[in-house]
Amino acid sequence: MNLKISLPFLFLLWPYALFAKVKLPALLSDHVVLQQQSAVLLWGNTIAGRQLSVTTSWDNKSYTTTAGSKGAFELRVQTPAAGGPFYISFNDGELVKINDVMIGEVWICSGQSNMSMTMRGFPKQPILNADGIIAAAGNAQLRLFKLQRAASLEPLNDVKGNWNTASPESAAAFSAMAYQFGEMLQRRLKVPVGLILTAVGGTQIQAWMSSAQLQQFKEVNIPLSLDTAAAPHKMPTALYNGMVAPLLKFKIKGAIWCQGEANRDDPALYGQLFPAMVAGWRKDWNIPDFPFYYVQIAPLNSRDKRPTIVLVREAQQKALDKIPNSDMVCTLDVGMEKFIHYMDKTTPAMRLANCALAKTYAFKDIPCEGPVYQSMKIKGDQLMISFAHTGTGLKLLNDTLKSFEVAGEDQVFYPACSRITSANTITVGTTEVKKPVVLRYAFHNWAIATVFNSDGLPLPSFRTDNWLK
Repeated sequence: MNLKISLPFLFLLWPYALFAKVKLPALLSDHVVLQQQSAVLLWGNTIAGRQLSVTTSWDNKSYTTTAGSKGAFELRVQTPAAGGPFYISFNDGELVKINDVMIGEVWICSGQSNMSMTMRGFPKQPILNADGIIAAAGNAQLRLFKLQRAASLEPLNDVKGNWNTASPESAAAFSAMAYQFGEMLQRRLKVPVGLILTAVGGTQIQAWMSSAQLQQFKEVNIPLSLDTAAAPHKMPTALYNGMVAPLLKFKIKGAIWCQGEANRDDPALYGQLFPAMVAGWRKDWNIPDFPFYYVQIAPLNSRDKRPTIVLVREAQQKALDKIPNSDMVCTLDVGMEKFIHYMDKTTPAMRLANCALAKTYAFKDIPCEGPVYQSMKIKGDQLMISFAHTGTGLKLLNDTLKSFEVAGEDQVFYPACSRITSANTITVGTTEVKKPVVLRYAFHNWAIATVFNSDGLPLPSFRTDNWLK
């Protein structure tokens, strides 16, 4: 009796013993953008030991490989210069195709809420000019992939999400900052651009780092389990394992990053973690020098009156010397006093795009270097401050008394007047301090930029003392 029942089932299963269906990760799906002129990795699963053939339509070249003992396979294919659409076929006895494949430039977009904030905004916190940006969205050359949030203490193999072409619907649900960055990049490069958004609000940088990257930081405790965590995604390593590790096989051009507010309780530690995270990502991606452009956190009049926000901004400024092939976008002119989620995502997006265009893609006509403090000389009761990257000259807004402060040996700061004395110098002083020794500019949690270069880029906060820890 049992034999009679089992035979029909064996007969039904017989075709599956001969044929299988390739299972691909979410990133390798219709509408994907692959990095141009690169040896990109294709990977997935089928029956263990099964031979698999892969064909790429851009060159009609066929590749073969054999799945391992657990059914996993991977192989590299060479991509051409930017173009498309193409397809990729996988055949292990049953055909699977990825359609509408574009070849172009791929960028990771990561961080916390100011990066994850969609074009629709948050309750009572809209995005500037969102209606026009959403209405104008419609570009088959711009592709968007948004990861669903995932937390894990072990590296995951796949993510949840799908590729979409840019449209009013997909743009509205995508990061306002990342979307505008990609749109500006695509418009200038005139090639397909793929954006992979992996960002979660309210997260410290520790969540975005691997256990290997965190080993040197004994003050960071990696949990043994996430079962009892109220917010598992905020635990150290949780987002790296869930939302970075599954991306590491995917070839990218570079990354943009907007994060830091959640680390304001320990700016000194953040200053060490940030460069370590970037170095770890580059090592794990096996792209040791990919471009990394980041947004300095914006000013905020926080309830905590300690100088936490400004010290994170300082740590991010100093990170430029520790992270090769990087640049920082200053947001001292876009912050909102009472809202951590500033409305203007266009300005930082434009500055990020300009960094990429000028430094990664070698466009000579793109301004991306804002003014930075260089040196100070004491001349009597005046301080002469020199700056780099001033363009054709520095520009001061009218209300600079709120920006510059000077102090003598007593470490008491007073607002100071300032005037431009040459294309790259500003003289600062006040009658309250006869023998000034140090200066600070916009060095408060809440401050507004008053110094710009001729390209309209703001001077970041800085100080010449080390009194404040």
